[in-house]
Amino acid sequence: MKSRLIIAALLLGASIQLWGGERLEYTGEVLMNASTGSFAPYFIGSLNGGRIVRKNSALLDIGAKVAIDRGKRFSWGAGAELLTGYSHANYYDKVEFFDVMPWRPWPQEPTYKVTKERNRPSAVWIQQLYGEVKYRGVLLRVGQKDVHSVLLDESISSGDLTRSSNARGIPGVSLGFIDFQDIPFTNGWVQIDGVVEYGKFMDSEFMRQQYNYFNWVLATDTYYTYKRCYFRTKLSMPLSVTLGMQTGGQFGGTSAWYSQGKLIREEHRGFKIKDALKMFLPIEGNGNDFYEGNTLGTWDFKARYRLRDGREISFAFQWPWEDGSGIGRRNGWDGLWGLYYHEKAGCRAWVTGAAVEYLDFRNQSGPIHWAPGDFPGTTITGSATGGDNYYNNDTYTAYANYGMAIATPFLVSPIYNLNGNPVFLNNRARGLHAAVKGCLGPELDYTLKYSWQQGLGMSRRPSAYSLTDTSMLLSVGWDARRLLPGLKADVKLAFDKGSLRGDNFGAMIGVSYSGSFNFKKKK
Repeated sequence: MKSRLIIAALLLGASIQLWGGERLEYTGEVLMNASTGSFAPYFIGSLNGGRIVRKNSALLDIGAKVAIDRGKRFSWGAGAELLTGYSHANYYDKVEFFDVMPWRPWPQEPTYKVTKERNRPSAVWIQQLYGEVKYRGVLLRVGQKDVHSVLLDESISSGDLTRSSNARGIPGVSLGFIDFQDIPFTNGWVQIDGVVEYGKFMDSEFMRQQYNYFNWVLATDTYYTYKRCYFRTKLSMPLSVTLGMQTGGQFGGTSAWYSQGKLIREEHRGFKIKDALKMFLPIEGNGNDFYEGNTLGTWDFKARYRLRDGREISFAFQWPWEDGSGIGRRNGWDGLWGLYYHEKAGCRAWVTGAAVEYLDFRNQSGPIHWAPGDFPGTTITGSATGGDNYYNNDTYTAYANYGMAIATPFLVSPIYNLNGNPVFLNNRARGLHAAVKGCLGPELDYTLKYSWQQGLGMSRRPSAYSLTDTSMLLSVGWDARRLLPGLKADVKLAFDKGSLRGDNFGAMIGVSYSGSFNFKKKK
């Protein structure tokens, strides 16, 4: 931790000394939340980069950055963000298998000892630490930075189905376009956006503390990759369409499989350059695994129509797929289907944005999966590519970072499983999400969110009965610049009710101050 803090200071300091004349932006915020349940309510604990998840917390969030100047041909940026303070500890089940009298010759029922292990965030952790360089429209970034959906407005959406702002950023290297770029010879009518990223998960210790060591798999020291390619028609026209694909992946590391409390298999893969190359474009494996690593993603589409007065109406969908079986659209109506409204920029109306989304994850390419390569010697040569088990994997556990979904938080993340099961237990689900935001005055804004969900277990392990959840949020923000420029306050009230997330009420208060200053360029 100390070394990463030193790097952060050197990164900002050396950059400013070298280039000079840049604007340094800084922010300090105090965050406090309290809840009646085991965790913060759904709408308080989601889409915040994993900052606020626990039942109770009191945190100091400080950060500084130099933003890239998009108007320059060559520009650079850097940033660091640190959180420190108190967070509530949760206790996860641990199961130890043992035989009381192993000398007895007759069979005995296995004996299990269930204990609890405390899992608490570090007293200090780095939320962001990165440096980036832009040349024309190409951006190279090294480090850990918060990410956001390119397709969806996360202030009103339930979240992107491939990569959202729900979890902490993953340290790595990314190369791609800084935003949409005109494709040559199209006269600006077609633009492209894309990125390729490789990173390293840093949550191995968290995984060891949460895992129950009973069934499924414990994956540690794994690596991450993300790729995106979007095409968009001319944005200045009343009608603009965006379409493309995103993929996320996990590879490398170590996996340990447990059954009934006993370690039955362990695989050490580490990191190999050839594995990273194979994850760029998945190819057939060695017969034991059809593809290297765990690959998932979405087909994405958005149509936006701008009215004459500047208001916008949009329709978007995301179609999820797992390991290729859903790429050919074999998963029915699974996905996110959303209708959105946006007012002109600025706080000018009672309603400045609204969203209504329907989400469905019940098909998953069907419940049956048969691959001859999984059963050496079988005489059945046909295959059935189903049973996708969204965001879960038999080798890499769950598509999550520090227990929080890297993709949509709509599905209950593994961190909430106090039984120590490290997977999405109810990824076979459907539900509705709605949100509206606007202004109560020149200094006050609000956001209202509503969610209803029905959980039905997993595709291969369906729940015996339906689990439901209803969640709501009221958030009010105050821009207190009249008292002190840069001062803001935010209050959130939220609740969950139902058998899926439990009955929970919580509140959060945030007070922040931000500012900036220029460093004079040396002559």
